Amino acid sequence: MMTLLRSFILTLLLVVSVTSFAPQPLNGRLTGTSTACAMGLLEDAKGFFKNFSRRATASHILVKGGAEAEHKLEDLKVEIDNSPIKFAAAAAEYSECPSGREGGNLGDFGPGAMVKEFDKIVFNEPVGVVHGPIKTQFGYHLIYINERTD
Repeated sequence: MMTLLRSFILTLLLVVSVTSFAPQPLNGRLTGTSTACAMGLLEDAKGFFKNFSRRATASHILVKGGAEAEHKLEDLKVEIDNSPIKFAAAAAEYSECPSGREGGNLGDFGPGAMVKEFDKIVFNEPVGVVHGPIKTQFGYHLIYINERTD
């Protein structure tokens, strides 16, 4: 992890130093490609560090299958009604993931640790709410976001 961070910082310093030698107009302001490069680089760095520090804890219920799995989760979602206690009980009873034994708890993780569809929900939707059913390559999920740092 530290190697990745060091590499990113060194790349950032290299690009900033290269763009600082780009031709400048008389008024000393960056224009054109230099501005776009510098601004893009700064936005990339900001996004990298934001994602690096974002964390979430979530639980899920996984049911494998097609439309019948989706319908089963829709019914469970109505029964659970955003209750973390009911969610954990339903996960223990119905989830086809080993995490079901712990109430569906997936623990603490950052962006990119889960499949794309899962991350999209966990890092963008409201906390303390049951989301789904969400289809992934593993089946259909209900997701309960316990907490998230932004």
